Amino acid sequence: MTSNTDLLRRSLDAVWHPCSQMKHYERFPLVPIARGEGVWLYDCNGKRYLDTVSSWWVNLFGHCNPRINAAIADQLGRLEHVMLAGFTHEPVVQLSERLGALAPAGLGHCFYGSDGASATEIALKMSAHYWRNRGQADKTRFISLKNSYHGETLGALSVTDVALFRDAYGALITQQAVVPSPDGRNAEAGESAEAYALRCAEQLELHLQQHHAQLAAFIIEPLVQGAAGMAMYHPVYLRRARELCAQYEVHLIADEIAVGMGRTGTMFACEQASIVPDFLLISKGITGGYLPLSIVMTSDPVYQAFYADETARGFLHSHSYTGNPLACRAALATLDIFAEDDVLRANRDKTRELNRLAAPLREHPKVKHFRNTGMIWAFEVESPHVDFAQRCFMLALEHELLLRPMGKTVYFMPPYVIDAAEMQLLVARTLKIIETLT
Repeated sequence: MTSNTDLLRRSLDAVWHPCSQMKHYERFPLVPIARGEGVWLYDCNGKRYLDTVSSWWVNLFGHCNPRINAAIADQLGRLEHVMLAGFTHEPVVQLSERLGALAPAGLGHCFYGSDGASATEIALKMSAHYWRNRGQADKTRFISLKNSYHGETLGALSVTDVALFRDAYGALITQQAVVPSPDGRNAEAGESAEAYALRCAEQLELHLQQHHAQLAAFIIEPLVQGAAGMAMYHPVYLRRARELCAQYEVHLIADEIAVGMGRTGTMFACEQASIVPDFLLISKGITGGYLPLSIVMTSDPVYQAFYADETARGFLHSHSYTGNPLACRAALATLDIFAEDDVLRANRDKTRELNRLAAPLREHPKVKHFRNTGMIWAFEVESPHVDFAQRCFMLALEHELLLRPMGKTVYFMPPYVIDAAEMQLLVARTLKIIETLT
């Protein structure tokens, strides 16, 4: 059987790991994982780690979920893949129909990609192409929020405002404008989250007034900006953004890649503002964390702008594995679990329980801005260590936790199957880690 040491050596020799400085693994070794079950990951020696971040926010119903396993195994014996250009198959049709029924009304057309960044690229291209087909070819620019993250391909980087990811490739991308984030942590003393969100919306309106003739779309992460340190904001900003985009004829792209699929407490975060975006982006949790899949949902008016005899008016974008049947079956099984287990209701109960258990964290003198939206929790830690994130990650592994802080922001985005005992363990051991590092 493969040992931890052997797997680490072979991985460092052959695998270039993402979002990493490979040299750092000389001091902070990779974590070898042999198997998973529920919220737990196990290394080759059998040591376990509670997956508090859902393996980059994708795993909803636990590792090796038997219902998703069974759906993929069944599909594997029927059809593993067929290209979607000129062909179709039952799983992709079923998934499109079910998503159309679940999403905000009017988003009845699904275009498929492979990952979140692909969905961003598709939406940006589709928006600009829509305006060109409508005779408004000058509308080719985009805006996003300060500290936004929408992926790391060149198009997605152009609307990503995280310097670490963007600046190395600045010469290759068209830098787009950003508007102030409604991040509630930036409100002035005594100012409510709602009042601050409305104040930020005023800056959005000024930008739209001045530049709407060149703007194709405003792309936004609804309710929670993930890579910004789980920046949470009031839904009134979404409502105002929807109104302003409609007023100034600018598309609204809702990037729900991380926050969709029940993560914020509703199936889609946009529901909490009662809005319908022009484009809705889905990925990460849609397959329960099993297989790469992304979907761009849009409206009939957008679809009709491409429906013509001329090929050049069509949306000419494709991926080899677009609408893969195995991924679609995993997504259908994920939607079945939502329906059969009344997951959104169960998650509300779990949110209340973890908030109750987390009271000692919230009240800790070194913890600031403790916040929660749905099944996402985050807080900042006052620590003297400039390398807090790395220290916290390594110390958490010793305590059977997989934590990945962003700077000094610690966050929890656990699989929805986490139980009360596991939540208690998560809070108690996180407290121990904070005590050690402060």
